[in-house]
This record gives sequence, structure tokens and C-alpha cells, in this order.
Amino acid sequence: MRSIDIGRSWTTSKRALCFSFALLLGAVPHALAQSDLSGYWDLKVPVGDGTFQETFFELQQNSGTIAGKLLRRDIPIQGTLTGSTIHLATVPPTTGTNNRHITAYDGTYENGKLTLEMHIQHGQLAKGEAERTTKDATMPPAPLPLPTLRDLPDNGLVRTPPMGWNSWNKFAGKITDADVRSMADAMVSSGMSKLGYVYINIDDTWELGRDASGNITTNNKFPDMKALADYVHSKGLKIGIYSSPGPKTCAGYEGSFAHEEKDAKTYAAWGIDYLKYDLCSAGDIYPSSEANQRGLYQKMGDALEHTGRPIVFSLCQYGQNAPWKWGAKVSGNLWRTTGDISDNWKSMDTIGFSQLAIASYTRPGHWNDPDMLEVGNGGMTADEYRTHMSLWSLLSAPLIAGNDLRTMTDETTSILMNQEVIAIDQDPAAKPTQELTKDGSVEILWRTMQDGSIIVGFFNRGDQATDAGVQWSALPGGIAGKKLKARDLWKHEAVPTTGDRFNANVPAHGVVLLRISGR
Repeated sequence: MRSIDIGRSWTTSKRALCFSFALLLGAVPHALAQSDLSGYWDLKVPVGDGTFQETFFELQQNSGTIAGKLLRRDIPIQGTLTGSTIHLATVPPTTGTNNRHITAYDGTYENGKLTLEMHIQHGQLAKGEAERTTKDATMPPAPLPLPTLRDLPDNGLVRTPPMGWNSWNKFAGKITDADVRSMADAMVSSGMSKLGYVYINIDDTWELGRDASGNITTNNKFPDMKALADYVHSKGLKIGIYSSPGPKTCAGYEGSFAHEEKDAKTYAAWGIDYLKYDLCSAGDIYPSSEANQRGLYQKMGDALEHTGRPIVFSLCQYGQNAPWKWGAKVSGNLWRTTGDISDNWKSMDTIGFSQLAIASYTRPGHWNDPDMLEVGNGGMTADEYRTHMSLWSLLSAPLIAGNDLRTMTDETTSILMNQEVIAIDQDPAAKPTQELTKDGSVEILWRTMQDGSIIVGFFNRGDQATDAGVQWSALPGGIAGKKLKARDLWKHEAVPTTGDRFNANVPAHGVVLLRISGR
């Protein structure tokens, strides 16, 4: 049994946007059949994978007028009951910057039965029924004591940023065992695994609930997680999974709240190599603070350590309370630094360049994570995707592909499998990227590599192609004054270093990426 925070579906959570479902009222028991809809309601909508979505809400009826709210996020709703026809809609805020969409619910109330149809994104509709419940039943569980804060040991994993694939960006809640197996096949057959892409990570919606002993179980999309892990391992790859320190995940499935030790042991028994741990509903139970979030993640970090199995620990709490300052202390290997990325230029550009301010916090085994790659998902141009890959590599970000590896175009393959760009990301020195200059729409970034060479990226953040360049004598990193050689990492060709300056025309939203060294 699982619940989802409906409020997220029109505020900030991409997961809930991708996994929107009905807010539906249902059959009233015979003894309670009445025209007054006032009270608390519990919605349960089957999803089709053996689980259902559960939502709580409150209504107050005054003659033909209905008001109320979606609980846990206090989203107000209002509407009318005219004869047997009911109409409800969420009420947008009157102040602040929240552009919450209005969501409508239309249906009928007849013979003691109320059915509503929810109008969600892209013209989709969903409908169902609900039962009356009590106020106490709608509340999240009480918080449990958090551990005394202490520094956990380094688990020694991912000395260079992890590389692999994650299911969410492309598949969201539709991911299945068969998809994961075929994605592992594609990672090998494409040659990606030879370049360092080794993690096959299952994101949200694999969970069913718990057995009588409290052990986490899988839904019918994943009939045997141990067998799936064995298959991925047989390909020379590693497998990852997803959970939350809250009672429910962001898509409303079973979380690890109060079951951290049991879940960690289960993951280890299945052969899991990587855990993405998403804050989600834990934020409804514990006030947002560094101490609370550190305690929540310390509980799971400690549990993973006790399994004796090497499991990469990926913290996902959207950059709240500066996890780059404490993530390593809970045995974290990487930590999300921002909200969810979207497959568009504005999202990628904003997230990517915001990372420069915290670039110095990356070091071997501990990485800032600006979210997964969108390369190949179709929302950006090839130039924009090259910028995406270049910027993430300069930042030593995890390179976790989010596209369908089975149907990659040559263009997508050339971006994700550019060995010269991947080498920047995987450089063992992990030096922070810095800004060299900024002139109009052009931002020039640079980074020192372990072999003493430097990477210089000319990023055009503007909407028109523009010229960019730099004096060879102005190059940082102790390389100025030497006889130089330079290589364009996207054209895969040498760049002349004669004259006193490098110049290039950079396409709109594009990049020119050079590796420069002394001869």
C-alpha cells in the first residue's frame, strides 16, 4: 500500500508530474450514504503493477458549494455540486512565485456514489473512487528519533565520478525488468561499458510493500530482483536501486522509513551495487535542517556499511542544507546539488553553471551531482547536448545517461561516447573547474588535468552564434609561455597554436572545448 503527495504533482516534483493520477471520490458505505460530502477521504487508485496510489483530502459542503484541501500539502480546492454533477478545482496561490497549475476534477454523485475524473497533463484523464476516513488516518507518521551525529567512514568507492544509466528520465514509472535487461544488453553492445558506463540504475516504482516480517518486496514489474541483479552482473555491469528515508517515495511507493537496516540487508542479498536515496516524504515528517537531513542519511549510510557489501550511496535531497559540506560524513559518494533537471536548455544551463560556486567540494569518492544526463531524449539540440556533456565533464559530475540506450542515433552515441570528453570527467586529479572570463554571452571555463594539461571551454549561453577567443599568453594553470599544442575535443583535431590568440565561432548554446598542453 502506498500514498503519494498530490501537491507535488503541480508544484516542483518532476516525478509526480510524470506520475500524475486521479483525485477521486468513491462509494460511500450504505450506513454513511448522504448528500453532505463533508469530511476526510481516502483515495486508492490501482496503478496496474500490483500497487495503488493513496491520497488523502478534506471536503466541506455548504448546500451546492464545496471547499476543502488536498492534505499534507494544504493545497486548497473549491467547487460546486449541481444536481448529480460535481466540479472541483485546485486554487492557485495569490502571492509568491509558485506557478501551481489549476487541476480540475469533474464527475457525478448518484445513489450515494461519487466518482470524479481528474484532468491531468497532456489531456490525460483518470478516474476512480474513495472511502471516508478519519483525520488521524490522513496524517503522516510521527518522527522517529534520529541518531547522534557522527562521521561515518569513507566506503572507498567511486574514486572517479560514477558512470552509467538511470531509468527515470526516459521511463519514469513504466520501467520493467525486461527494460532493465535490454538496457544492460545495449550498454554492452554499444561499447558504452568499455568507456566506463557500468551502473544500470532502477529508479522509483519497483516497490510493492512489505511482507509479514517487514521485508521490502517488489511489484509485478520486477518479479525477481536477485535474478535481475545476477543478469546485469553477468554482463560485467553493476546494478542500482532507489528508495527514500520517508515512508513513501516521491512517486508514492514504499520507502525505507523505520526499516533502514532491513532494507540495506535486502539490497545486499539481492546483489545491489548502488543506492539512490531520495528525501521525498521524509520532508513531511522532519523539519528541513542540516541536522535532521544528516541524521536521516546517516541512518542508511550506517546500515549500508553494516551489510559488508560495497554499495555506492547517492544522496538525493535537491541541494537542501548544503549537502556538499556534510555528504561525505554520512558515507555519501555523491549528493544532488539542485532540483530535478528537465530536458530543455534553460533547465540544463541554469543547473550546470550554478555548480561553479561549489566546484571546490568535489574530490575522489565524493561528488557534486547536478542530476542525470538528458542527452538523446529529444528536448535539446545537438549543440545543447554537447554543452551538457562538456559542462558535466568539466564539473566532474556523475555521467548517468537517462535516454533509451537501445535506440540511440549516431549523433547521441557520438556525444555520450566521446572518449576525449569522458577523460575530462574521469581525470583522477578531480581539480575544480573555474571561470576564466565572461564576456557577454560567452563564458570561458578552465580546469587543470593530472598530466598538467588544461581544459578550456568556450560556452556560448546566448541565442545567436558568436565569436570567442583567448590570448595564448593569458592561459592559466602555469601553461602560458610554453610551446603549446591544442586539440579540439569535439572536432577531434589539432588546433594551430601559431599567432598570439585562439579564436573560434561558437554556435548558439554551443561549446568549443580544447585540451591544451606544453610540448
